[in-house]
Amino acid sequence: MKEAIFPAQWNQALASLPPSGIRNMLKLASTMDNAIHLSIGQPDFPTPHFIIEASIRALNDGKTRYTVDSGLPELLEVLAKFYGDWYGRNLGPENLLVTCGASEALFLAITAVAVPGSEVVVLEPSFINYQPLVEFAGARAVPIVTTASGGYQPDVEEVIAAFGSATSAIILNSPGNPTGVVIEPERMKAIVSEAVNRGITVISDEVYDRITLDGQDRPGVMIWTDDLDHIISISSVSKTYSMPGYRVGWLISSRENVEKLRRYHIYSSTVNNTSAQWAALAAFQGDQNCVAEMVGQYTRRRNRVVELLKHIPDFQSYRPDGAFYVMPSLPAGSNASAIAEQLLHDTGVCVVPGATFGQSCANAVRISFANSMENIETAFERMTDWFAQR
Repeated sequence: MKEAIFPAQWNQALASLPPSGIRNMLKLASTMDNAIHLSIGQPDFPTPHFIIEASIRALNDGKTRYTVDSGLPELLEVLAKFYGDWYGRNLGPENLLVTCGASEALFLAITAVAVPGSEVVVLEPSFINYQPLVEFAGARAVPIVTTASGGYQPDVEEVIAAFGSATSAIILNSPGNPTGVVIEPERMKAIVSEAVNRGITVISDEVYDRITLDGQDRPGVMIWTDDLDHIISISSVSKTYSMPGYRVGWLISSRENVEKLRRYHIYSSTVNNTSAQWAALAAFQGDQNCVAEMVGQYTRRRNRVVELLKHIPDFQSYRPDGAFYVMPSLPAGSNASAIAEQLLHDTGVCVVPGATFGQSCANAVRISFANSMENIETAFERMTDWFAQR
């Protein structure tokens, strides 16, 4: 084949998007017959049947056309009422934008607010999308390191000290991925209040907002400020209702912000899947016991995993309050990436190395308990024996 005289021209910003450490581990595990995944970031429960029936009914009823670009009006109404009631504030459909999962909402929010040359404060460990998207937009990520020994709670003074004249935004995630940590209310209040007072936008990833394991109420940021001009709150049905493949998410902000992001959304996906939006509507309108049952299972698994980790002295751990993750650390200087790959090779247990979520946590691993108790017990038997022999 004849080589092209002129190479194709690509946007150099793409270089800021690294390969996914999660996908790398899944690819390695895919070649094994006996792999047990403590790596998956999605619920292991089936989608409730009444939600599936709603999506099928929508298709059978011919609901396959475009919705309006901001989202299905009926879904916007339900979301506005749910979050308005939850946070005790007046929200309308004009405060919401339905997106293709929380991922699109994060992409829109981060790349819109991370002004080229500005700084965006990010708590580390951080979800894999945050820092690369900040850099993709031409801004600089300023990581604030949290640790397992401190329960991954942020130091408020350190966070506020990172705010400067160049700071355009801070990204918060509570309950968090990869740590499962719910930021303590007084810490959250102090960070959000200071950011808003300085005109810094708070992008709050709240996809696990309804998976709190010890009765915490309303972990989101909207409870701490009336200023929606500097708040972009993001969530989805993926984790709450075990609907990750439906790709229905949303963001909440001021009417003016939503209008701007709505125009941006038209150029990224135009509208979301119509039948999936009807399914999301059914999820909110249906029996919410399905959510309580899943959270109850996650709580029991969390309790067991916390106990099992005590039998592996190599790990420094803590008690996560939300989501379905725990991120114990190994001794300082440990190469958790190499350890995770060897663990997978020797035992078939798949975990995610901490470097996936920031260089400060390269000695940690993310463990997901979105798996059956039986598989969790078997995986920890293998891990405990393996670490004991090292």
